[in-house]
Amino acid sequence: MDRPSASSLSRSPLHVVAVVGLGTMGSGIAEVLVRAGHEVIGVDPSEPAATAAVAALERSTARAVERERITPAERAEALARFRVFSDLQAAADADLVIEVVPENYELKREVFTALDAIVRPEAILATGTNALSVTRLAAETSRPERVLGLHFFAPAQAMKLVEVVSTVLTGPEATQAVTALVTALGKEAVPVGDRPGFIADGLLFGYLNQAAAMYEARYATREDIDAAMRLGCGLPMGPLALLDLIGIDTARTVLEAMYAASHDRLHAPAPILGHLAAAGLTGRKAGRGFYTYDGPGGQSVVTDALTPDAASGATAGREVRSVGVAGSGTMATGIAEVFAKSGFHVVLAARGEEKAQAAVARIAKSLKRSVDKGRLSPEDRDATLARITPSGTLDAFADVDLAVEAIAEELRVKQELFATFDKVCRPGAVLATTTSSLPVVEIAAATSRPQDVVGMHFFNPAPAMKLVEVVRTVLTADDVRATVHEVCARVRKHPVDCGDRAGFIVNALLFPYLNNAVKMVQEHYASVDDVDAAMKLGGGYPMGPFELLDVVGLDVSLAIERVLHREFRDPGLAPAPLLEHLVSAGCLGRKTGRGFREYARA
Repeated sequence: MDRPSASSLSRSPLHVVAVVGLGTMGSGIAEVLVRAGHEVIGVDPSEPAATAAVAALERSTARAVERERITPAERAEALARFRVFSDLQAAADADLVIEVVPENYELKREVFTALDAIVRPEAILATGTNALSVTRLAAETSRPERVLGLHFFAPAQAMKLVEVVSTVLTGPEATQAVTALVTALGKEAVPVGDRPGFIADGLLFGYLNQAAAMYEARYATREDIDAAMRLGCGLPMGPLALLDLIGIDTARTVLEAMYAASHDRLHAPAPILGHLAAAGLTGRKAGRGFYTYDGPGGQSVVTDALTPDAASGATAGREVRSVGVAGSGTMATGIAEVFAKSGFHVVLAARGEEKAQAAVARIAKSLKRSVDKGRLSPEDRDATLARITPSGTLDAFADVDLAVEAIAEELRVKQELFATFDKVCRPGAVLATTTSSLPVVEIAAATSRPQDVVGMHFFNPAPAMKLVEVVRTVLTADDVRATVHEVCARVRKHPVDCGDRAGFIVNALLFPYLNNAVKMVQEHYASVDDVDAAMKLGGGYPMGPFELLDVVGLDVSLAIERVLHREFRDPGLAPAPLLEHLVSAGCLGRKTGRGFREYARA
């Protein structure tokens, strides 16, 4: 492959871009640049990698022609703008060089030192690192003011976020030029300072690390952990599947760098990551990581020794025909609606007949909305309402097969209710609490039959959310756990098993992530808007952390974080002072009109 001629290249600002390293990320970045009209010089010493990058561009442009997004002539022009070489010398005439070699400092330093001697003085050098020090790399060159970080997210063709990393040495002209380029590519440029992980990975990898540690502790299966985060938070992938996609060795490298900078135990790599990496089980690229795939680079998960066997150790559950729901709030009415829609006879008990009737009226309104949207027939609505009996007393639970508590998240109040359940419910009835953070065993201790007590944590809004966390205490009977699983199947919910500890699966992984986002803003590393944009555009999250905090309620979030901190005694879980200050000031989120953002009053 010949070196490109300088006379053939346009001299417009950052028009000619060299991409060094044509792996998955490098070839993706090259494709984005080529499709946007840039001349791209791909550099990789590996002939197969270079060939694969060209083939990938050929396939994607062929699909674009088939879909009539570009013409055959435009495709030919795009392919002509991408040339690949094996020697770094090919980058000599580039306006911008983006390094995307493996995440190894010595390798990156070697590339930057060589590029420093090759490229023109006015050229900009960018590293695609997400964990190593951009400042340190810049200091190895004679042009630190022309060096910065340019962190794309995989797949680069689809993900909108690009973190533009300026160091204390980076000149403003270089930052402005690269930011303008990113914007012209149709991406969202988020400015960040030089620290491991930047914004998105700085939040994401701590969460992934905790999920790996949760699995390593055998608290929950890999399938249940991943299903919980997908169904409970609306995430595009579960954390363990995402670790396999990223590469377990890569994740460990990022976490090592983050821990070296923060000494936060939440970033200390879970031992299982090191063990898997040492064994060569690095995820999809190896064909095996937390899951087993249909070969190296495969995407389809195949059955292995760790896949749950539904037939093994199966225990029959108890018969459930009628359900009692205690409470009159949003969660109680939602749960009652779920059961009644699925054919169960439901007793909805509140503190007084009037409150019970009002709760059923709210269910009727919810069902009417479903009818109006064509999701429910008028006949099914009427049948659902006919199955719900309001009551102003818990005595109406005398004959129910399953009693579900959905009242205030206060241990003493729940214990008093379960003591009443113990008196009024028939022997053999299953007693379930919907607590999201309190110890289920302490609630069970208020009864004379703790073996019948289980956690059944629905997510809000209950009619829409598919997840139920099934929380088994050290005393819960096997057939009680089986009963809840069978009931979940009948109401078309997805049950995940977890032990009786603070946060269960979802909140134990979600709220430390939210807390770390608050700390990031508190330390003036990034703005609320930039953090939210980073997680939505770079992580594919349906909501940014601050949007979610304001919806959940800052007071509720703070209470959960305090429970997690109290249970695990980890300094990294201590609630961020900024969150405590906002709660003290009465800024609780959307419900008060002000939280991390201000909202119009209804």
